[in-house]
Amino acid sequence: FSLDGKEETPLKCASLLWAKYCKIFVCLTFLSCFNILRNLNPENELKRYFGARAVLGDQRPRQRQRQYVRSTWLTAPKNTWPRYSKTGIAMQLVETRRGVQYFTFEHHREYQQVQFKFLDAVESMDPNNIVLLLQMNPYHVDSLLQLSDVCRMQEDQEMARDLVERALYSLECAFHPVFSLTSGSCRLDYRRPENRAFYLALFKHLMFLEKRGCPRTALEFCKLILSLDPENDPLCVLLMIDFLSLRAREYAFLTRMFQEWESHRNLSQLPNFAFSVPLAYFFLSQQEEHSELELSQARERAARLIQLALIMFPSVLMPLLDHCSVQPDARVASHSFFGLNAQISQPPALNQLTSLYVGRTHSLWKDPAVMAWLETNVHEVLRMVDARDPLVEESEHKRKMRYQSAPRNIYRHVILSEMKEATAALPLEVTSQPVMGFDPLPPLDSIISYTRPERYPHLVPAGTALLPVMVPPASEAGAGQDLNQGVNRLMAAMRDMLANIQFQEPPRDDNPEGDGDWD
Repeated sequence: FSLDGKEETPLKCASLLWAKYCKIFVCLTFLSCFNILRNLNPENELKRYFGARAVLGDQRPRQRQRQYVRSTWLTAPKNTWPRYSKTGIAMQLVETRRGVQYFTFEHHREYQQVQFKFLDAVESMDPNNIVLLLQMNPYHVDSLLQLSDVCRMQEDQEMARDLVERALYSLECAFHPVFSLTSGSCRLDYRRPENRAFYLALFKHLMFLEKRGCPRTALEFCKLILSLDPENDPLCVLLMIDFLSLRAREYAFLTRMFQEWESHRNLSQLPNFAFSVPLAYFFLSQQEEHSELELSQARERAARLIQLALIMFPSVLMPLLDHCSVQPDARVASHSFFGLNAQISQPPALNQLTSLYVGRTHSLWKDPAVMAWLETNVHEVLRMVDARDPLVEESEHKRKMRYQSAPRNIYRHVILSEMKEATAALPLEVTSQPVMGFDPLPPLDSIISYTRPERYPHLVPAGTALLPVMVPPASEAGAGQDLNQGVNRLMAAMRDMLANIQFQEPPRDDNPEGDGDWD
């Protein structure tokens, strides 16, 4: 036996080959994880679109002015932020089961005291109190998320995004040493209140990324949220991962996910997957780099799946065409299958899902080629309806039996997404209660690790500037008008406060490296 030109014993040769294999495997694993982490940086996506010079500008000379900055992947710390010091948040490994690690954030006693003050500030209905709290505790996560919502309603998107990024930075600095963003085997239980801020910060950051025109980065954050609890999906990101995949032109990922998850998650029973997957196959069929056989298969799958979607969810078509400013032909407009009755007769939970999908993804259907393809399949579906195809009756029965009520995570997703079409369809049991921006619709089986002392009274009113009710009931229209006027006054005061805010720097230590800061 010989290896690299040297004579070796079989055992020595096998040992050397195994060592080389291990090195190659480690390198490939590192490169794979590094590529995933790189996709979490929106600047990398913007550079691909506009070039590094246009994105970075004159940032390079000033990039390393700050000497002690902690390296993070979820967001890049800015020189304008207050100096970071330990906040009192930590992450602990709870248990490991079947190769899956379960973590939880923990609030130390000093952070709990700040949290109590934050709840007092919220109940005071005075946003100035939260600003003052942030002056003393510039990395308190719930305060950052709450002020971000206020800034966003003020249309100060830059400040709102900055506050969310700072919240993410604070949480990432508390990560456990073995907590991995790329392994897919790290879990966080949403039932624990300490973990919810991380979910919400990721979701809000994702929304800002999509609005900035970084759909691929937003998709990676969506995958990250799903990986934290894929079984329960507390923020129901499955309702938007298809949209982000189409926006990012990750058609192969969407179709592969559908094939692998359909058997155990019934993704085809969600209107967004039912319509987006055939659309992805249609886009794949338009890519010339594939072989003719692959293009033919993609066209066949696209036609079969869009017909199944139209039969299962006929109420999607007319609102979708209306959003796309497309007038259906006489046969489609006059047919009862896609008429008004299709929307009126569907269960309320299904109405929320279809409204959410149409409001979010209608822009993807405006392409003339897509509309021509859709028109052909709509007429094919009408032929099946007129021929009394058994599939039509079976689908109608499924619609009546299912979708009677939506789970709580769907309501939570609708509230966070703020899609007008979907929030208008929320049931009364959701709209009649105050929805806290820092903890919307908490789980009914929450795991509470600490509680507020009794001396802190619970005086939460139904709908305030800091605890906005996303969709007030129609019966309270007069009260809602007075509430809006109060909200506008509070927002005006908040804008002035934020414009002049000066964060108090915590005292610097003599040894900056010993306080957890590292390059």
